[in-house]
Amino acid sequence: MAGVGVRLNRIFEKKSIAADIAGFTYSIVITIAPTLVVILGILLMGRVLGFDEVSYLDRELFSCTVLYVFIFSLLVVSAFNAVLSKYVQDAIYEERHQDILPCYYIGLVLNLVPGSLMGAVFCLWEHFVGGVGVFYVFLGFCAYICMILVFYSMLYLSICKDYEKISLFFFLGMAAAFGISLILRFLCGWDVSESMLLAITAGFLLIAVMEYTAVKRYFRENSNRYKPVLRYFGRWWKLVVTNFFYVCGLYVHNFVFWTGDERRILVDTFVFNQPYDMATCLALFTNLSATVIFVTHMEMHFYEKYRAYSESVIGGKKVDIESAKKRMFRQLGNELMNLVRVQFIISVVIYLLCVVFLPQFGFAGMVMRIYPCLAAGYFILFLMYASLLLLYYFNDLTGAVMTVLSFFFVTLFGSILAMRLTEIWYGIGLVIGSFVGWSVAYMRLRWVEKNLDTHIFCQGFILKKENSPKPSGLVYKRKDKTEEAKAIKA
Repeated sequence: MAGVGVRLNRIFEKKSIAADIAGFTYSIVITIAPTLVVILGILLMGRVLGFDEVSYLDRELFSCTVLYVFIFSLLVVSAFNAVLSKYVQDAIYEERHQDILPCYYIGLVLNLVPGSLMGAVFCLWEHFVGGVGVFYVFLGFCAYICMILVFYSMLYLSICKDYEKISLFFFLGMAAAFGISLILRFLCGWDVSESMLLAITAGFLLIAVMEYTAVKRYFRENSNRYKPVLRYFGRWWKLVVTNFFYVCGLYVHNFVFWTGDERRILVDTFVFNQPYDMATCLALFTNLSATVIFVTHMEMHFYEKYRAYSESVIGGKKVDIESAKKRMFRQLGNELMNLVRVQFIISVVIYLLCVVFLPQFGFAGMVMRIYPCLAAGYFILFLMYASLLLLYYFNDLTGAVMTVLSFFFVTLFGSILAMRLTEIWYGIGLVIGSFVGWSVAYMRLRWVEKNLDTHIFCQGFILKKENSPKPSGLVYKRKDKTEEAKAIKA
């Protein structure tokens, strides 16, 4: 994201209120704008179409369908996207642009095949056991597949630093979905839930098509070399573990409480815990600005120090390398502390606003009792995520795996124990898991600082690595005396 930091520096260097607003807006566009656009689009759709007036069962069925579409499509793509991203970045660096389309097609198959199988099994259960209509089930399945395509293709546009185009595609897709929902509801006389679900599916499909078109526009040549992509999964398996368990850790506490006493089962298919899930959503949005702050601060300031250190390693003296390293890690510590301070102020303000105003809109009772602990957990979680990205900076994949595994398992077992506590402590599993994960990430960053010279200067190989039969271990063979005498006479 180096280009992001350069562009933000150009915006903020004007030092005016308008520049600050423009910089903050641009940061939102390249980070959380797609999420906000989808949420606002669905809310606006429901408001205009009269979603509140439909039956309770239809409302819950639609909400659960959308919830499952987002959660499980994200879980499907999380297992493969990190390695595919690494392959594409290496191909761009080595100017092997013709190898990117094979990577795209391989990743498409890897995401769609298991995702479709799992989705098909779930949809068959929803229809035959839950008794949901075939058409509604089919729309949910299509929305799920389209969301997989959207999440997957976003990877390639993100690598190309086309963040504005991603946000534009989401805006156009949700605008089209809103228009389609109006046509289906008021002109065709469709049911509200089916109109919204079909419109959302069409919007996701439009986004996926536009993303695919953009990818094809960037990369037109195809080398048909597919095996190197598959070899990357064996070489960079730690990326698979890191990304998958991090995404699982985001939802594992919800999955645990889906088995609790407050859980609800809809049409013998969908399992959810409405108070806990709603409190989770509020806590997530309370701390969502941490993503924007991380981009604006880390990419504007830390990347310059990181680049200065990299340049000193290439041709600088030892004293220059040591000085650049100290400045880089000093900046790293400053930016982490700035992230803590700024996000803490924002989270406290949003928390107070939620406590004061949300009860007037029906958010009260158990939801507001669960919310404070989860808000604290997500605050620490976003700090852990920032540290995890810094471990990626220094290629410490072992540290990244240790971080996400500790986060996942501590959150899992902590949430299981939290189910026995009172409601106000339901989110303590996420708090402890995020804190343990952040502590591991921070200790690994300190370890990287102490061992950075070894990591940078002692990772090369004298001989070229290749796959071939092992050479003979024989170094010297002593000849017999008779053979030596014959050789002398000759």
